[in-house]
Amino acid sequence: MELARYDLDTARAMLRCGRYLYVLFCCQQSVEKPLKALIVERTGALPPRIHNLLRLAQVAGIDLPVVEKRFLAALSAYYIQSRYPEEIRAAASAVTCDVATETLGKTEETTQWLFSMRT
Repeated sequence: MELARYDLDTARAMLRCGRYLYVLFCCQQSVEKPLKALIVERTGALPPRIHNLLRLAQVAGIDLPVVEKRFLAALSAYYIQSRYPEEIRAAASAVTCDVATETLGKTEETTQWLFSMRT
């Protein structure tokens, strides 16, 4: 959970300096970590080594509202696997300040909701 908070702080810093793609990547990471913590807590097993937030929520046994399902599906797309500059530039060009700001706000709400599920 502490690492999720760190990722949220990093997302805020990336927003301030205009690195909007990395805002979304850090948002994805800040949701992935509490989902994986909930899996460990609820199942006693290691979480799967995947980055699909919907699948992680399912493994954690979380019944998601439709709006949250849509958000997690969209956020999952921002897990950055590529390290090739041209692919990063192409992805970054599609992310605006408004999108990054809105996504960060929704991520903050989502992580608080996930944190509240911890026992």
